Amino acid sequence: MDIPILEFHGASGSVTGSCFLLKVGGAHILIDCGMFQGSKTEKELNYRPFPFEPSTIDTVLLTHAHIDHSGLLPKLAKGGFNGPIYTTPASADLCAIMLQDSGHIQESEVRHLNRRNRRRSRETVEPIYTADEARSIMPQFIAVRYGEWRETTGGVKFRFWDAGHLLGSASIELEASGADGPMRLLFSGDVGPGHKLLENRPQAPGGIDYLICETTYGDREREEYALRERRIHLQKLVAQANHSSGVLLVPSFAVERTQEVLTDLVALMDAGTLPRSPVIIDSPLASRATEAFKKHAGSMENGAAFIRALNAPNVRFTETAEQSKALDLVKGFHIIIAASGMCEAGRIRHRLKNWLWREECTVLFVGFQAAGTLGRILQDGAPTVRIQGEEIRVSAKIATLDAYSGHADASELDAWVSERGPIRKGIFLVHGEDSARDAMANRLSKTQHVEILSPRLDDAYELNGTSARLLSRSVPARLPPEEIGRQDWHNDYQNFVLSLSERLKAKADRKSRDVILRRLQRALDLDTDQNGNGRP
Repeated sequence: MDIPILEFHGASGSVTGSCFLLKVGGAHILIDCGMFQGSKTEKELNYRPFPFEPSTIDTVLLTHAHIDHSGLLPKLAKGGFNGPIYTTPASADLCAIMLQDSGHIQESEVRHLNRRNRRRSRETVEPIYTADEARSIMPQFIAVRYGEWRETTGGVKFRFWDAGHLLGSASIELEASGADGPMRLLFSGDVGPGHKLLENRPQAPGGIDYLICETTYGDREREEYALRERRIHLQKLVAQANHSSGVLLVPSFAVERTQEVLTDLVALMDAGTLPRSPVIIDSPLASRATEAFKKHAGSMENGAAFIRALNAPNVRFTETAEQSKALDLVKGFHIIIAASGMCEAGRIRHRLKNWLWREECTVLFVGFQAAGTLGRILQDGAPTVRIQGEEIRVSAKIATLDAYSGHADASELDAWVSERGPIRKGIFLVHGEDSARDAMANRLSKTQHVEILSPRLDDAYELNGTSARLLSRSVPARLPPEEIGRQDWHNDYQNFVLSLSERLKAKADRKSRDVILRRLQRALDLDTDQNGNGRP
């Protein structure tokens, strides 16, 4: 019998692009097919060919609807995949909304890019996929409830467990034929924290051979926030942000994070601990996702409180671009929740462009910010940023409230892994930056008596009878490890341009500025000469 092989084609050294290929029993089963986010270098992977032939994939098992796990499914189908996509009912409902929205974003971004490219005599590009192409894959989705065993290609059996991360999120248990008999694998997906407003505590089986575990917060602990404590912290932050002519901007993932923050804000206003200010959800995706949450409210923790928040008189949703633009005219203190959560796209960028330079603005981050994203750059204290080609001074207050994270922190992850025992053959650490994976590997090495591995992008492991063996590469990885999960040269260039601009502005006269520019020109000329391309 062929020895199973597990390939890691995303979320390997970073927190995005989740994609794992299991080759077993003659079948090719893909677990997640997510979009890369973060630096431009990583995002460019979305446009490049898959490291496998899409038409050879028999089945996709999807942990949840977040775009970094599902976002390249339309591209997969566009490339020739025509098999089933198994996921939970709620994830299927959310994907019907989120993937089409992602397609709209691709089309919109490419239109703007191609206008610039034509002006610069550069080649035009095609979107990764369109909204119509995203819509066309929905018949391939097959909904499977938690705990229900199914069998797919190659005799592989699987079932979903509630991961507590997002509406419909799942950890996936698989049973397949291994080299020395049955083999059990568990893909964690994204594991939720102990306290989450709309989700249950994460569940999963024990007694497995291989665990593929996320490590997003593998190197950090959050304050322990029960519901009451979280709302106290939120109340203080909102009160501090309350300026008579100001705004509280909340960059938020449109799916679940927005609904959680909204529920808490309205609960605080109902209780009288916050004045009843306008709360505006500036995200068409959040509006549509909210309908899916209403559909499943009966199965959610605190579903009734969520429904009450939706019906609050001071809450409204913007739909059209004109309604969104009109928010710039709102007078008096108000709260705007807008996507995307890492400030990489969506209406939040327009809101930031309009407000970041004003001291009466507060930006509140309520989720993880990946390296290289505008959200992380702001969180790290950048004095200026570039948005839509314009340099923006950051005078707004920047705050973070980790209590809304959809991910377990370090101690919660350790406890979750411990509950999966006995783990017999190995643990693969994925979906985390290197610092998070290293910290978690160090801790687990003291409690787990199996090999703990941190695969790199496009690594492949043979899952033999006793352990996993790294296979030699037939082709190079699409990116080297040092270019994954961190800022790239595009970020460095933008930082340099902003720093240069500040230095030039600080000089008293033109002569001083000319000195700086001549020095830079000499450095560029020297680099050109050293590379054999000197001036004539």
